[in-house]
Amino acid sequence: MSHRIEIELTSSSGDGTWTWRAAGAKQPRGTVAGDLVPSGTAVGTVLRAEVESTLDGMSVIALLPPKGKEAPKPVERIEILGTPQSGPDVSVVLASKSKGRRREGDRDRPDRDRPGRDRPDGARRPAGGRTRSEPAAGGSPGPRGEGRGRPGGSSDDRRRDRPARPGGREGGREGGRRTGGREGAGRPQPSTAYRNAALAGLRPEQLPVAEQLLRGGIPAVRQAINEQNERARADGRAEVTPGPLLTMAEELLPTVNLANWKDRASAARNAGKDVALRELRSIVASASTVSLDEEGREFAASLRTSLDQRVTALRDGWVARMTTALDEGRVVDALRISARPPEPAARLSAELAVRLSEQAGLAMSAETPAAEWLAVLEVVVETPVRRTVKPAGIPHDPDEALLAAARQASGMVPELARLLGIPIPPPPGPRRPVPVRSSSGRRSA
Repeated sequence: MSHRIEIELTSSSGDGTWTWRAAGAKQPRGTVAGDLVPSGTAVGTVLRAEVESTLDGMSVIALLPPKGKEAPKPVERIEILGTPQSGPDVSVVLASKSKGRRREGDRDRPDRDRPGRDRPDGARRPAGGRTRSEPAAGGSPGPRGEGRGRPGGSSDDRRRDRPARPGGREGGREGGRRTGGREGAGRPQPSTAYRNAALAGLRPEQLPVAEQLLRGGIPAVRQAINEQNERARADGRAEVTPGPLLTMAEELLPTVNLANWKDRASAARNAGKDVALRELRSIVASASTVSLDEEGREFAASLRTSLDQRVTALRDGWVARMTTALDEGRVVDALRISARPPEPAARLSAELAVRLSEQAGLAMSAETPAAEWLAVLEVVVETPVRRTVKPAGIPHDPDEALLAAARQASGMVPELARLLGIPIPPPPGPRRPVPVRSSSGRRSA
């Protein structure tokens, strides 16, 4: 794609070509054919040029004379004859500060479009479409949002009475909600300091190749060469030979990859604990794919230490929550925590695994109510100790639903087959992900 710049003609050769450089530059950049130069042009003239950037550099395709400064147009004045009259004074009244906090959607909306503005009774209408004094369907009016069709008062009161989530930011996946390994703000703010420094040290002919490497590596360079050759064939120009450019790309690839990795590593180190654990693990793992210098090895060692500390803290918290639940007799909670480790590599110790399976077996006794027995079984089949759990018995007078659930789970809990008097079935295969249909109608795993 062509763009326009200002160039300065530096010399004229005997074959009719001129050398040029960008206006303000020190060294000549290229040559331009003499038939493109306007007549009467001398060395040192600054012209407007249409240039096209390719992998070989910039080529001038058209020259235009510099823009001249236009003379200012005369201002026409209209003389008004008569006695001047003074108008009324202007008074300015500043609006008082709002005591409430606006919602994000209200910042760009005019006041007249907000709910509750300019109502005849002067009452404000909340976002739900009702005033505080209007009853909801199925409810009765009351102060502070009571009787809105929901028991328990207003949403603010319910929010204050809601118990805190156990585990904090680095907690486990309790109650079916996964939080382990997901603490932090996510990806750190990107940095381009090392990439800019690497590009500044390259020769002009290497810059286009390095920029394509930053976009997508060697495949991006091949794609750029193919697109440029397609345009050249369409315009009847000579095509570019891919060999030398690909050789240059392979020589620049280690430098570009190192600069790109150091930008990610420096941003993660500056972010500290705000970087997501998955991103930190990805940066540490990719350190083995680049040729590190002294500074890069220092970055890798620092990030690896930070990763080990955070993983150790998550594992210790996971084990502590399970131990506390077992000490307090909350066997189902302990089983749920064991089924949701903070990372896939986390494993239970032998002592904790034996304790967990023993208490799970005692919780599944003949005296346990059928509903509680099934609730424990449902959690046991998801835990890593399911094959070592030995239920103490089957509830008295079990119904067909309980027996069917026990037979179905006997492949994962072999002791159930002995209690039911049936052969131990093979364990079920791995679960297949359920395909999810996107908004466009395509199915994805």
